[in-house]
Amino acid sequence: MSRAHHDTGAQPVSSVPAASAPTSELVGDLARKVTDLVHEESELAKAELAQKARQAGLGAGAMGAAAVLGLLGLGCLLAAAIAGLHLVIALWVAALVVGGSCLLVAGMTVLAARRPVRQATPPVPTEAIESTKEDVRWLKTQATSARR
Repeated sequence: MSRAHHDTGAQPVSSVPAASAPTSELVGDLARKVTDLVHEESELAKAELAQKARQAGLGAGAMGAAAVLGLLGLGCLLAAAIAGLHLVIALWVAALVVGGSCLLVAGMTVLAARRPVRQATPPVPTEAIESTKEDVRWLKTQATSARR
């Protein structure tokens, strides 16, 4: 069962033992419990997605700042590389060599980054899904034992 279900400390809806309760009362109890369970699982999924969204937002902000600083530094290094090559070859050839090298590195980086991005998407609340599956198994066993 879910952590949310365990943490609520909810008392049984009916004080009548299941063996002596009428079927209609058992069905009513089951319906209320299922409704509560669905609500709890929904809240768990919302909380998990909110936490993941906060983490992703913080990470994206830091990555954006790092990207801006990295681009500024890279621009300086590229200008230095072009100036250094200009001592040996024509300026336009030096710029062409450095620019082509940058495009080659960018292409290889994109190819390397595709795999991790594919593994991270779609953002799914895996804990809530597993908890819901566990709750469904529990409900099935409760329903089977209530029929007896």
